[in-house]
Amino acid sequence: MAPASSATLITVAPTGAEHAKADLPQLPTTLEELVETARTCEAAGAALIHLHIRDDEHRPTLDGGHLRAAVDAIRSETDLVVQLSTGGSVHDPLEQRLTVLDAEPDSCSLTCGTTNFGDDVFLNPWGFMSDLYVQAQEREVVPEFELFELGHVHALRRLIDTHGLPFGGKVHVDFVLGVPGAMPGTAAALMAGVAMLPDEVTSWSATGIGRTHLPVLAGALSAGGHLRVGMEDNVVFARGQQVQHNAELVARAAELATTMQRPPMSTTDARELLGIKPRR
Repeated sequence: MAPASSATLITVAPTGAEHAKADLPQLPTTLEELVETARTCEAAGAALIHLHIRDDEHRPTLDGGHLRAAVDAIRSETDLVVQLSTGGSVHDPLEQRLTVLDAEPDSCSLTCGTTNFGDDVFLNPWGFMSDLYVQAQEREVVPEFELFELGHVHALRRLIDTHGLPFGGKVHVDFVLGVPGAMPGTAAALMAGVAMLPDEVTSWSATGIGRTHLPVLAGALSAGGHLRVGMEDNVVFARGQQVQHNAELVARAAELATTMQRPPMSTTDARELLGIKPRR
């Protein structure tokens, strides 16, 4: 695995598929809100945006028109690396989740196995993972491998052994910790996962869900990892204080990264780190 970077890749995941707009009016769900969020978070230090898309009723959707409109708008208004979720919501069929690549994002998420997800099951069988990996190679889209369990690290090893390196030749993973039913959001769990990473991994980041947000952020920074923050993962800034804008979480991550002598990475350096293809 490559040595730690002297800068920090900050990913913002602004929306997700779980929170309801009625409960969180500040959650960015419209195209205009997403573009404003992207601009503001880029200015605050983010270099990559991880997108779940909502329809006109603010419900999660994998509609190709909505996905492409978001990718095109954010690509035209910012220099952020645009990553689309292939997870959708836990209720989306596998076949439809593969169509996300039709929107031609810079990057896509690829979850390396099935996991308990609160009261639901997030389904990612081997055949789906393998098909997504190969289709991303063919379409020159860079996958980010999402790891919710230690077993997912072994599944990543199997994907690389079966299909070779992803497009771009880099292997970037994101540990997602603190989901009810999956790995706990602790530094110990994170370090166990990092210790298991295949040698082909060139960079890693970590995400702490809910109240594990700050412990995971601190653990990742201290171990040379990168960060993902955003209202998809955490809507509480501090005790009794709800997040009002994703930029608050990005700015705090950027401040902590700078304090740790690993300031936010530029979008240019992020593209090099991840092996992103120019698409403008």
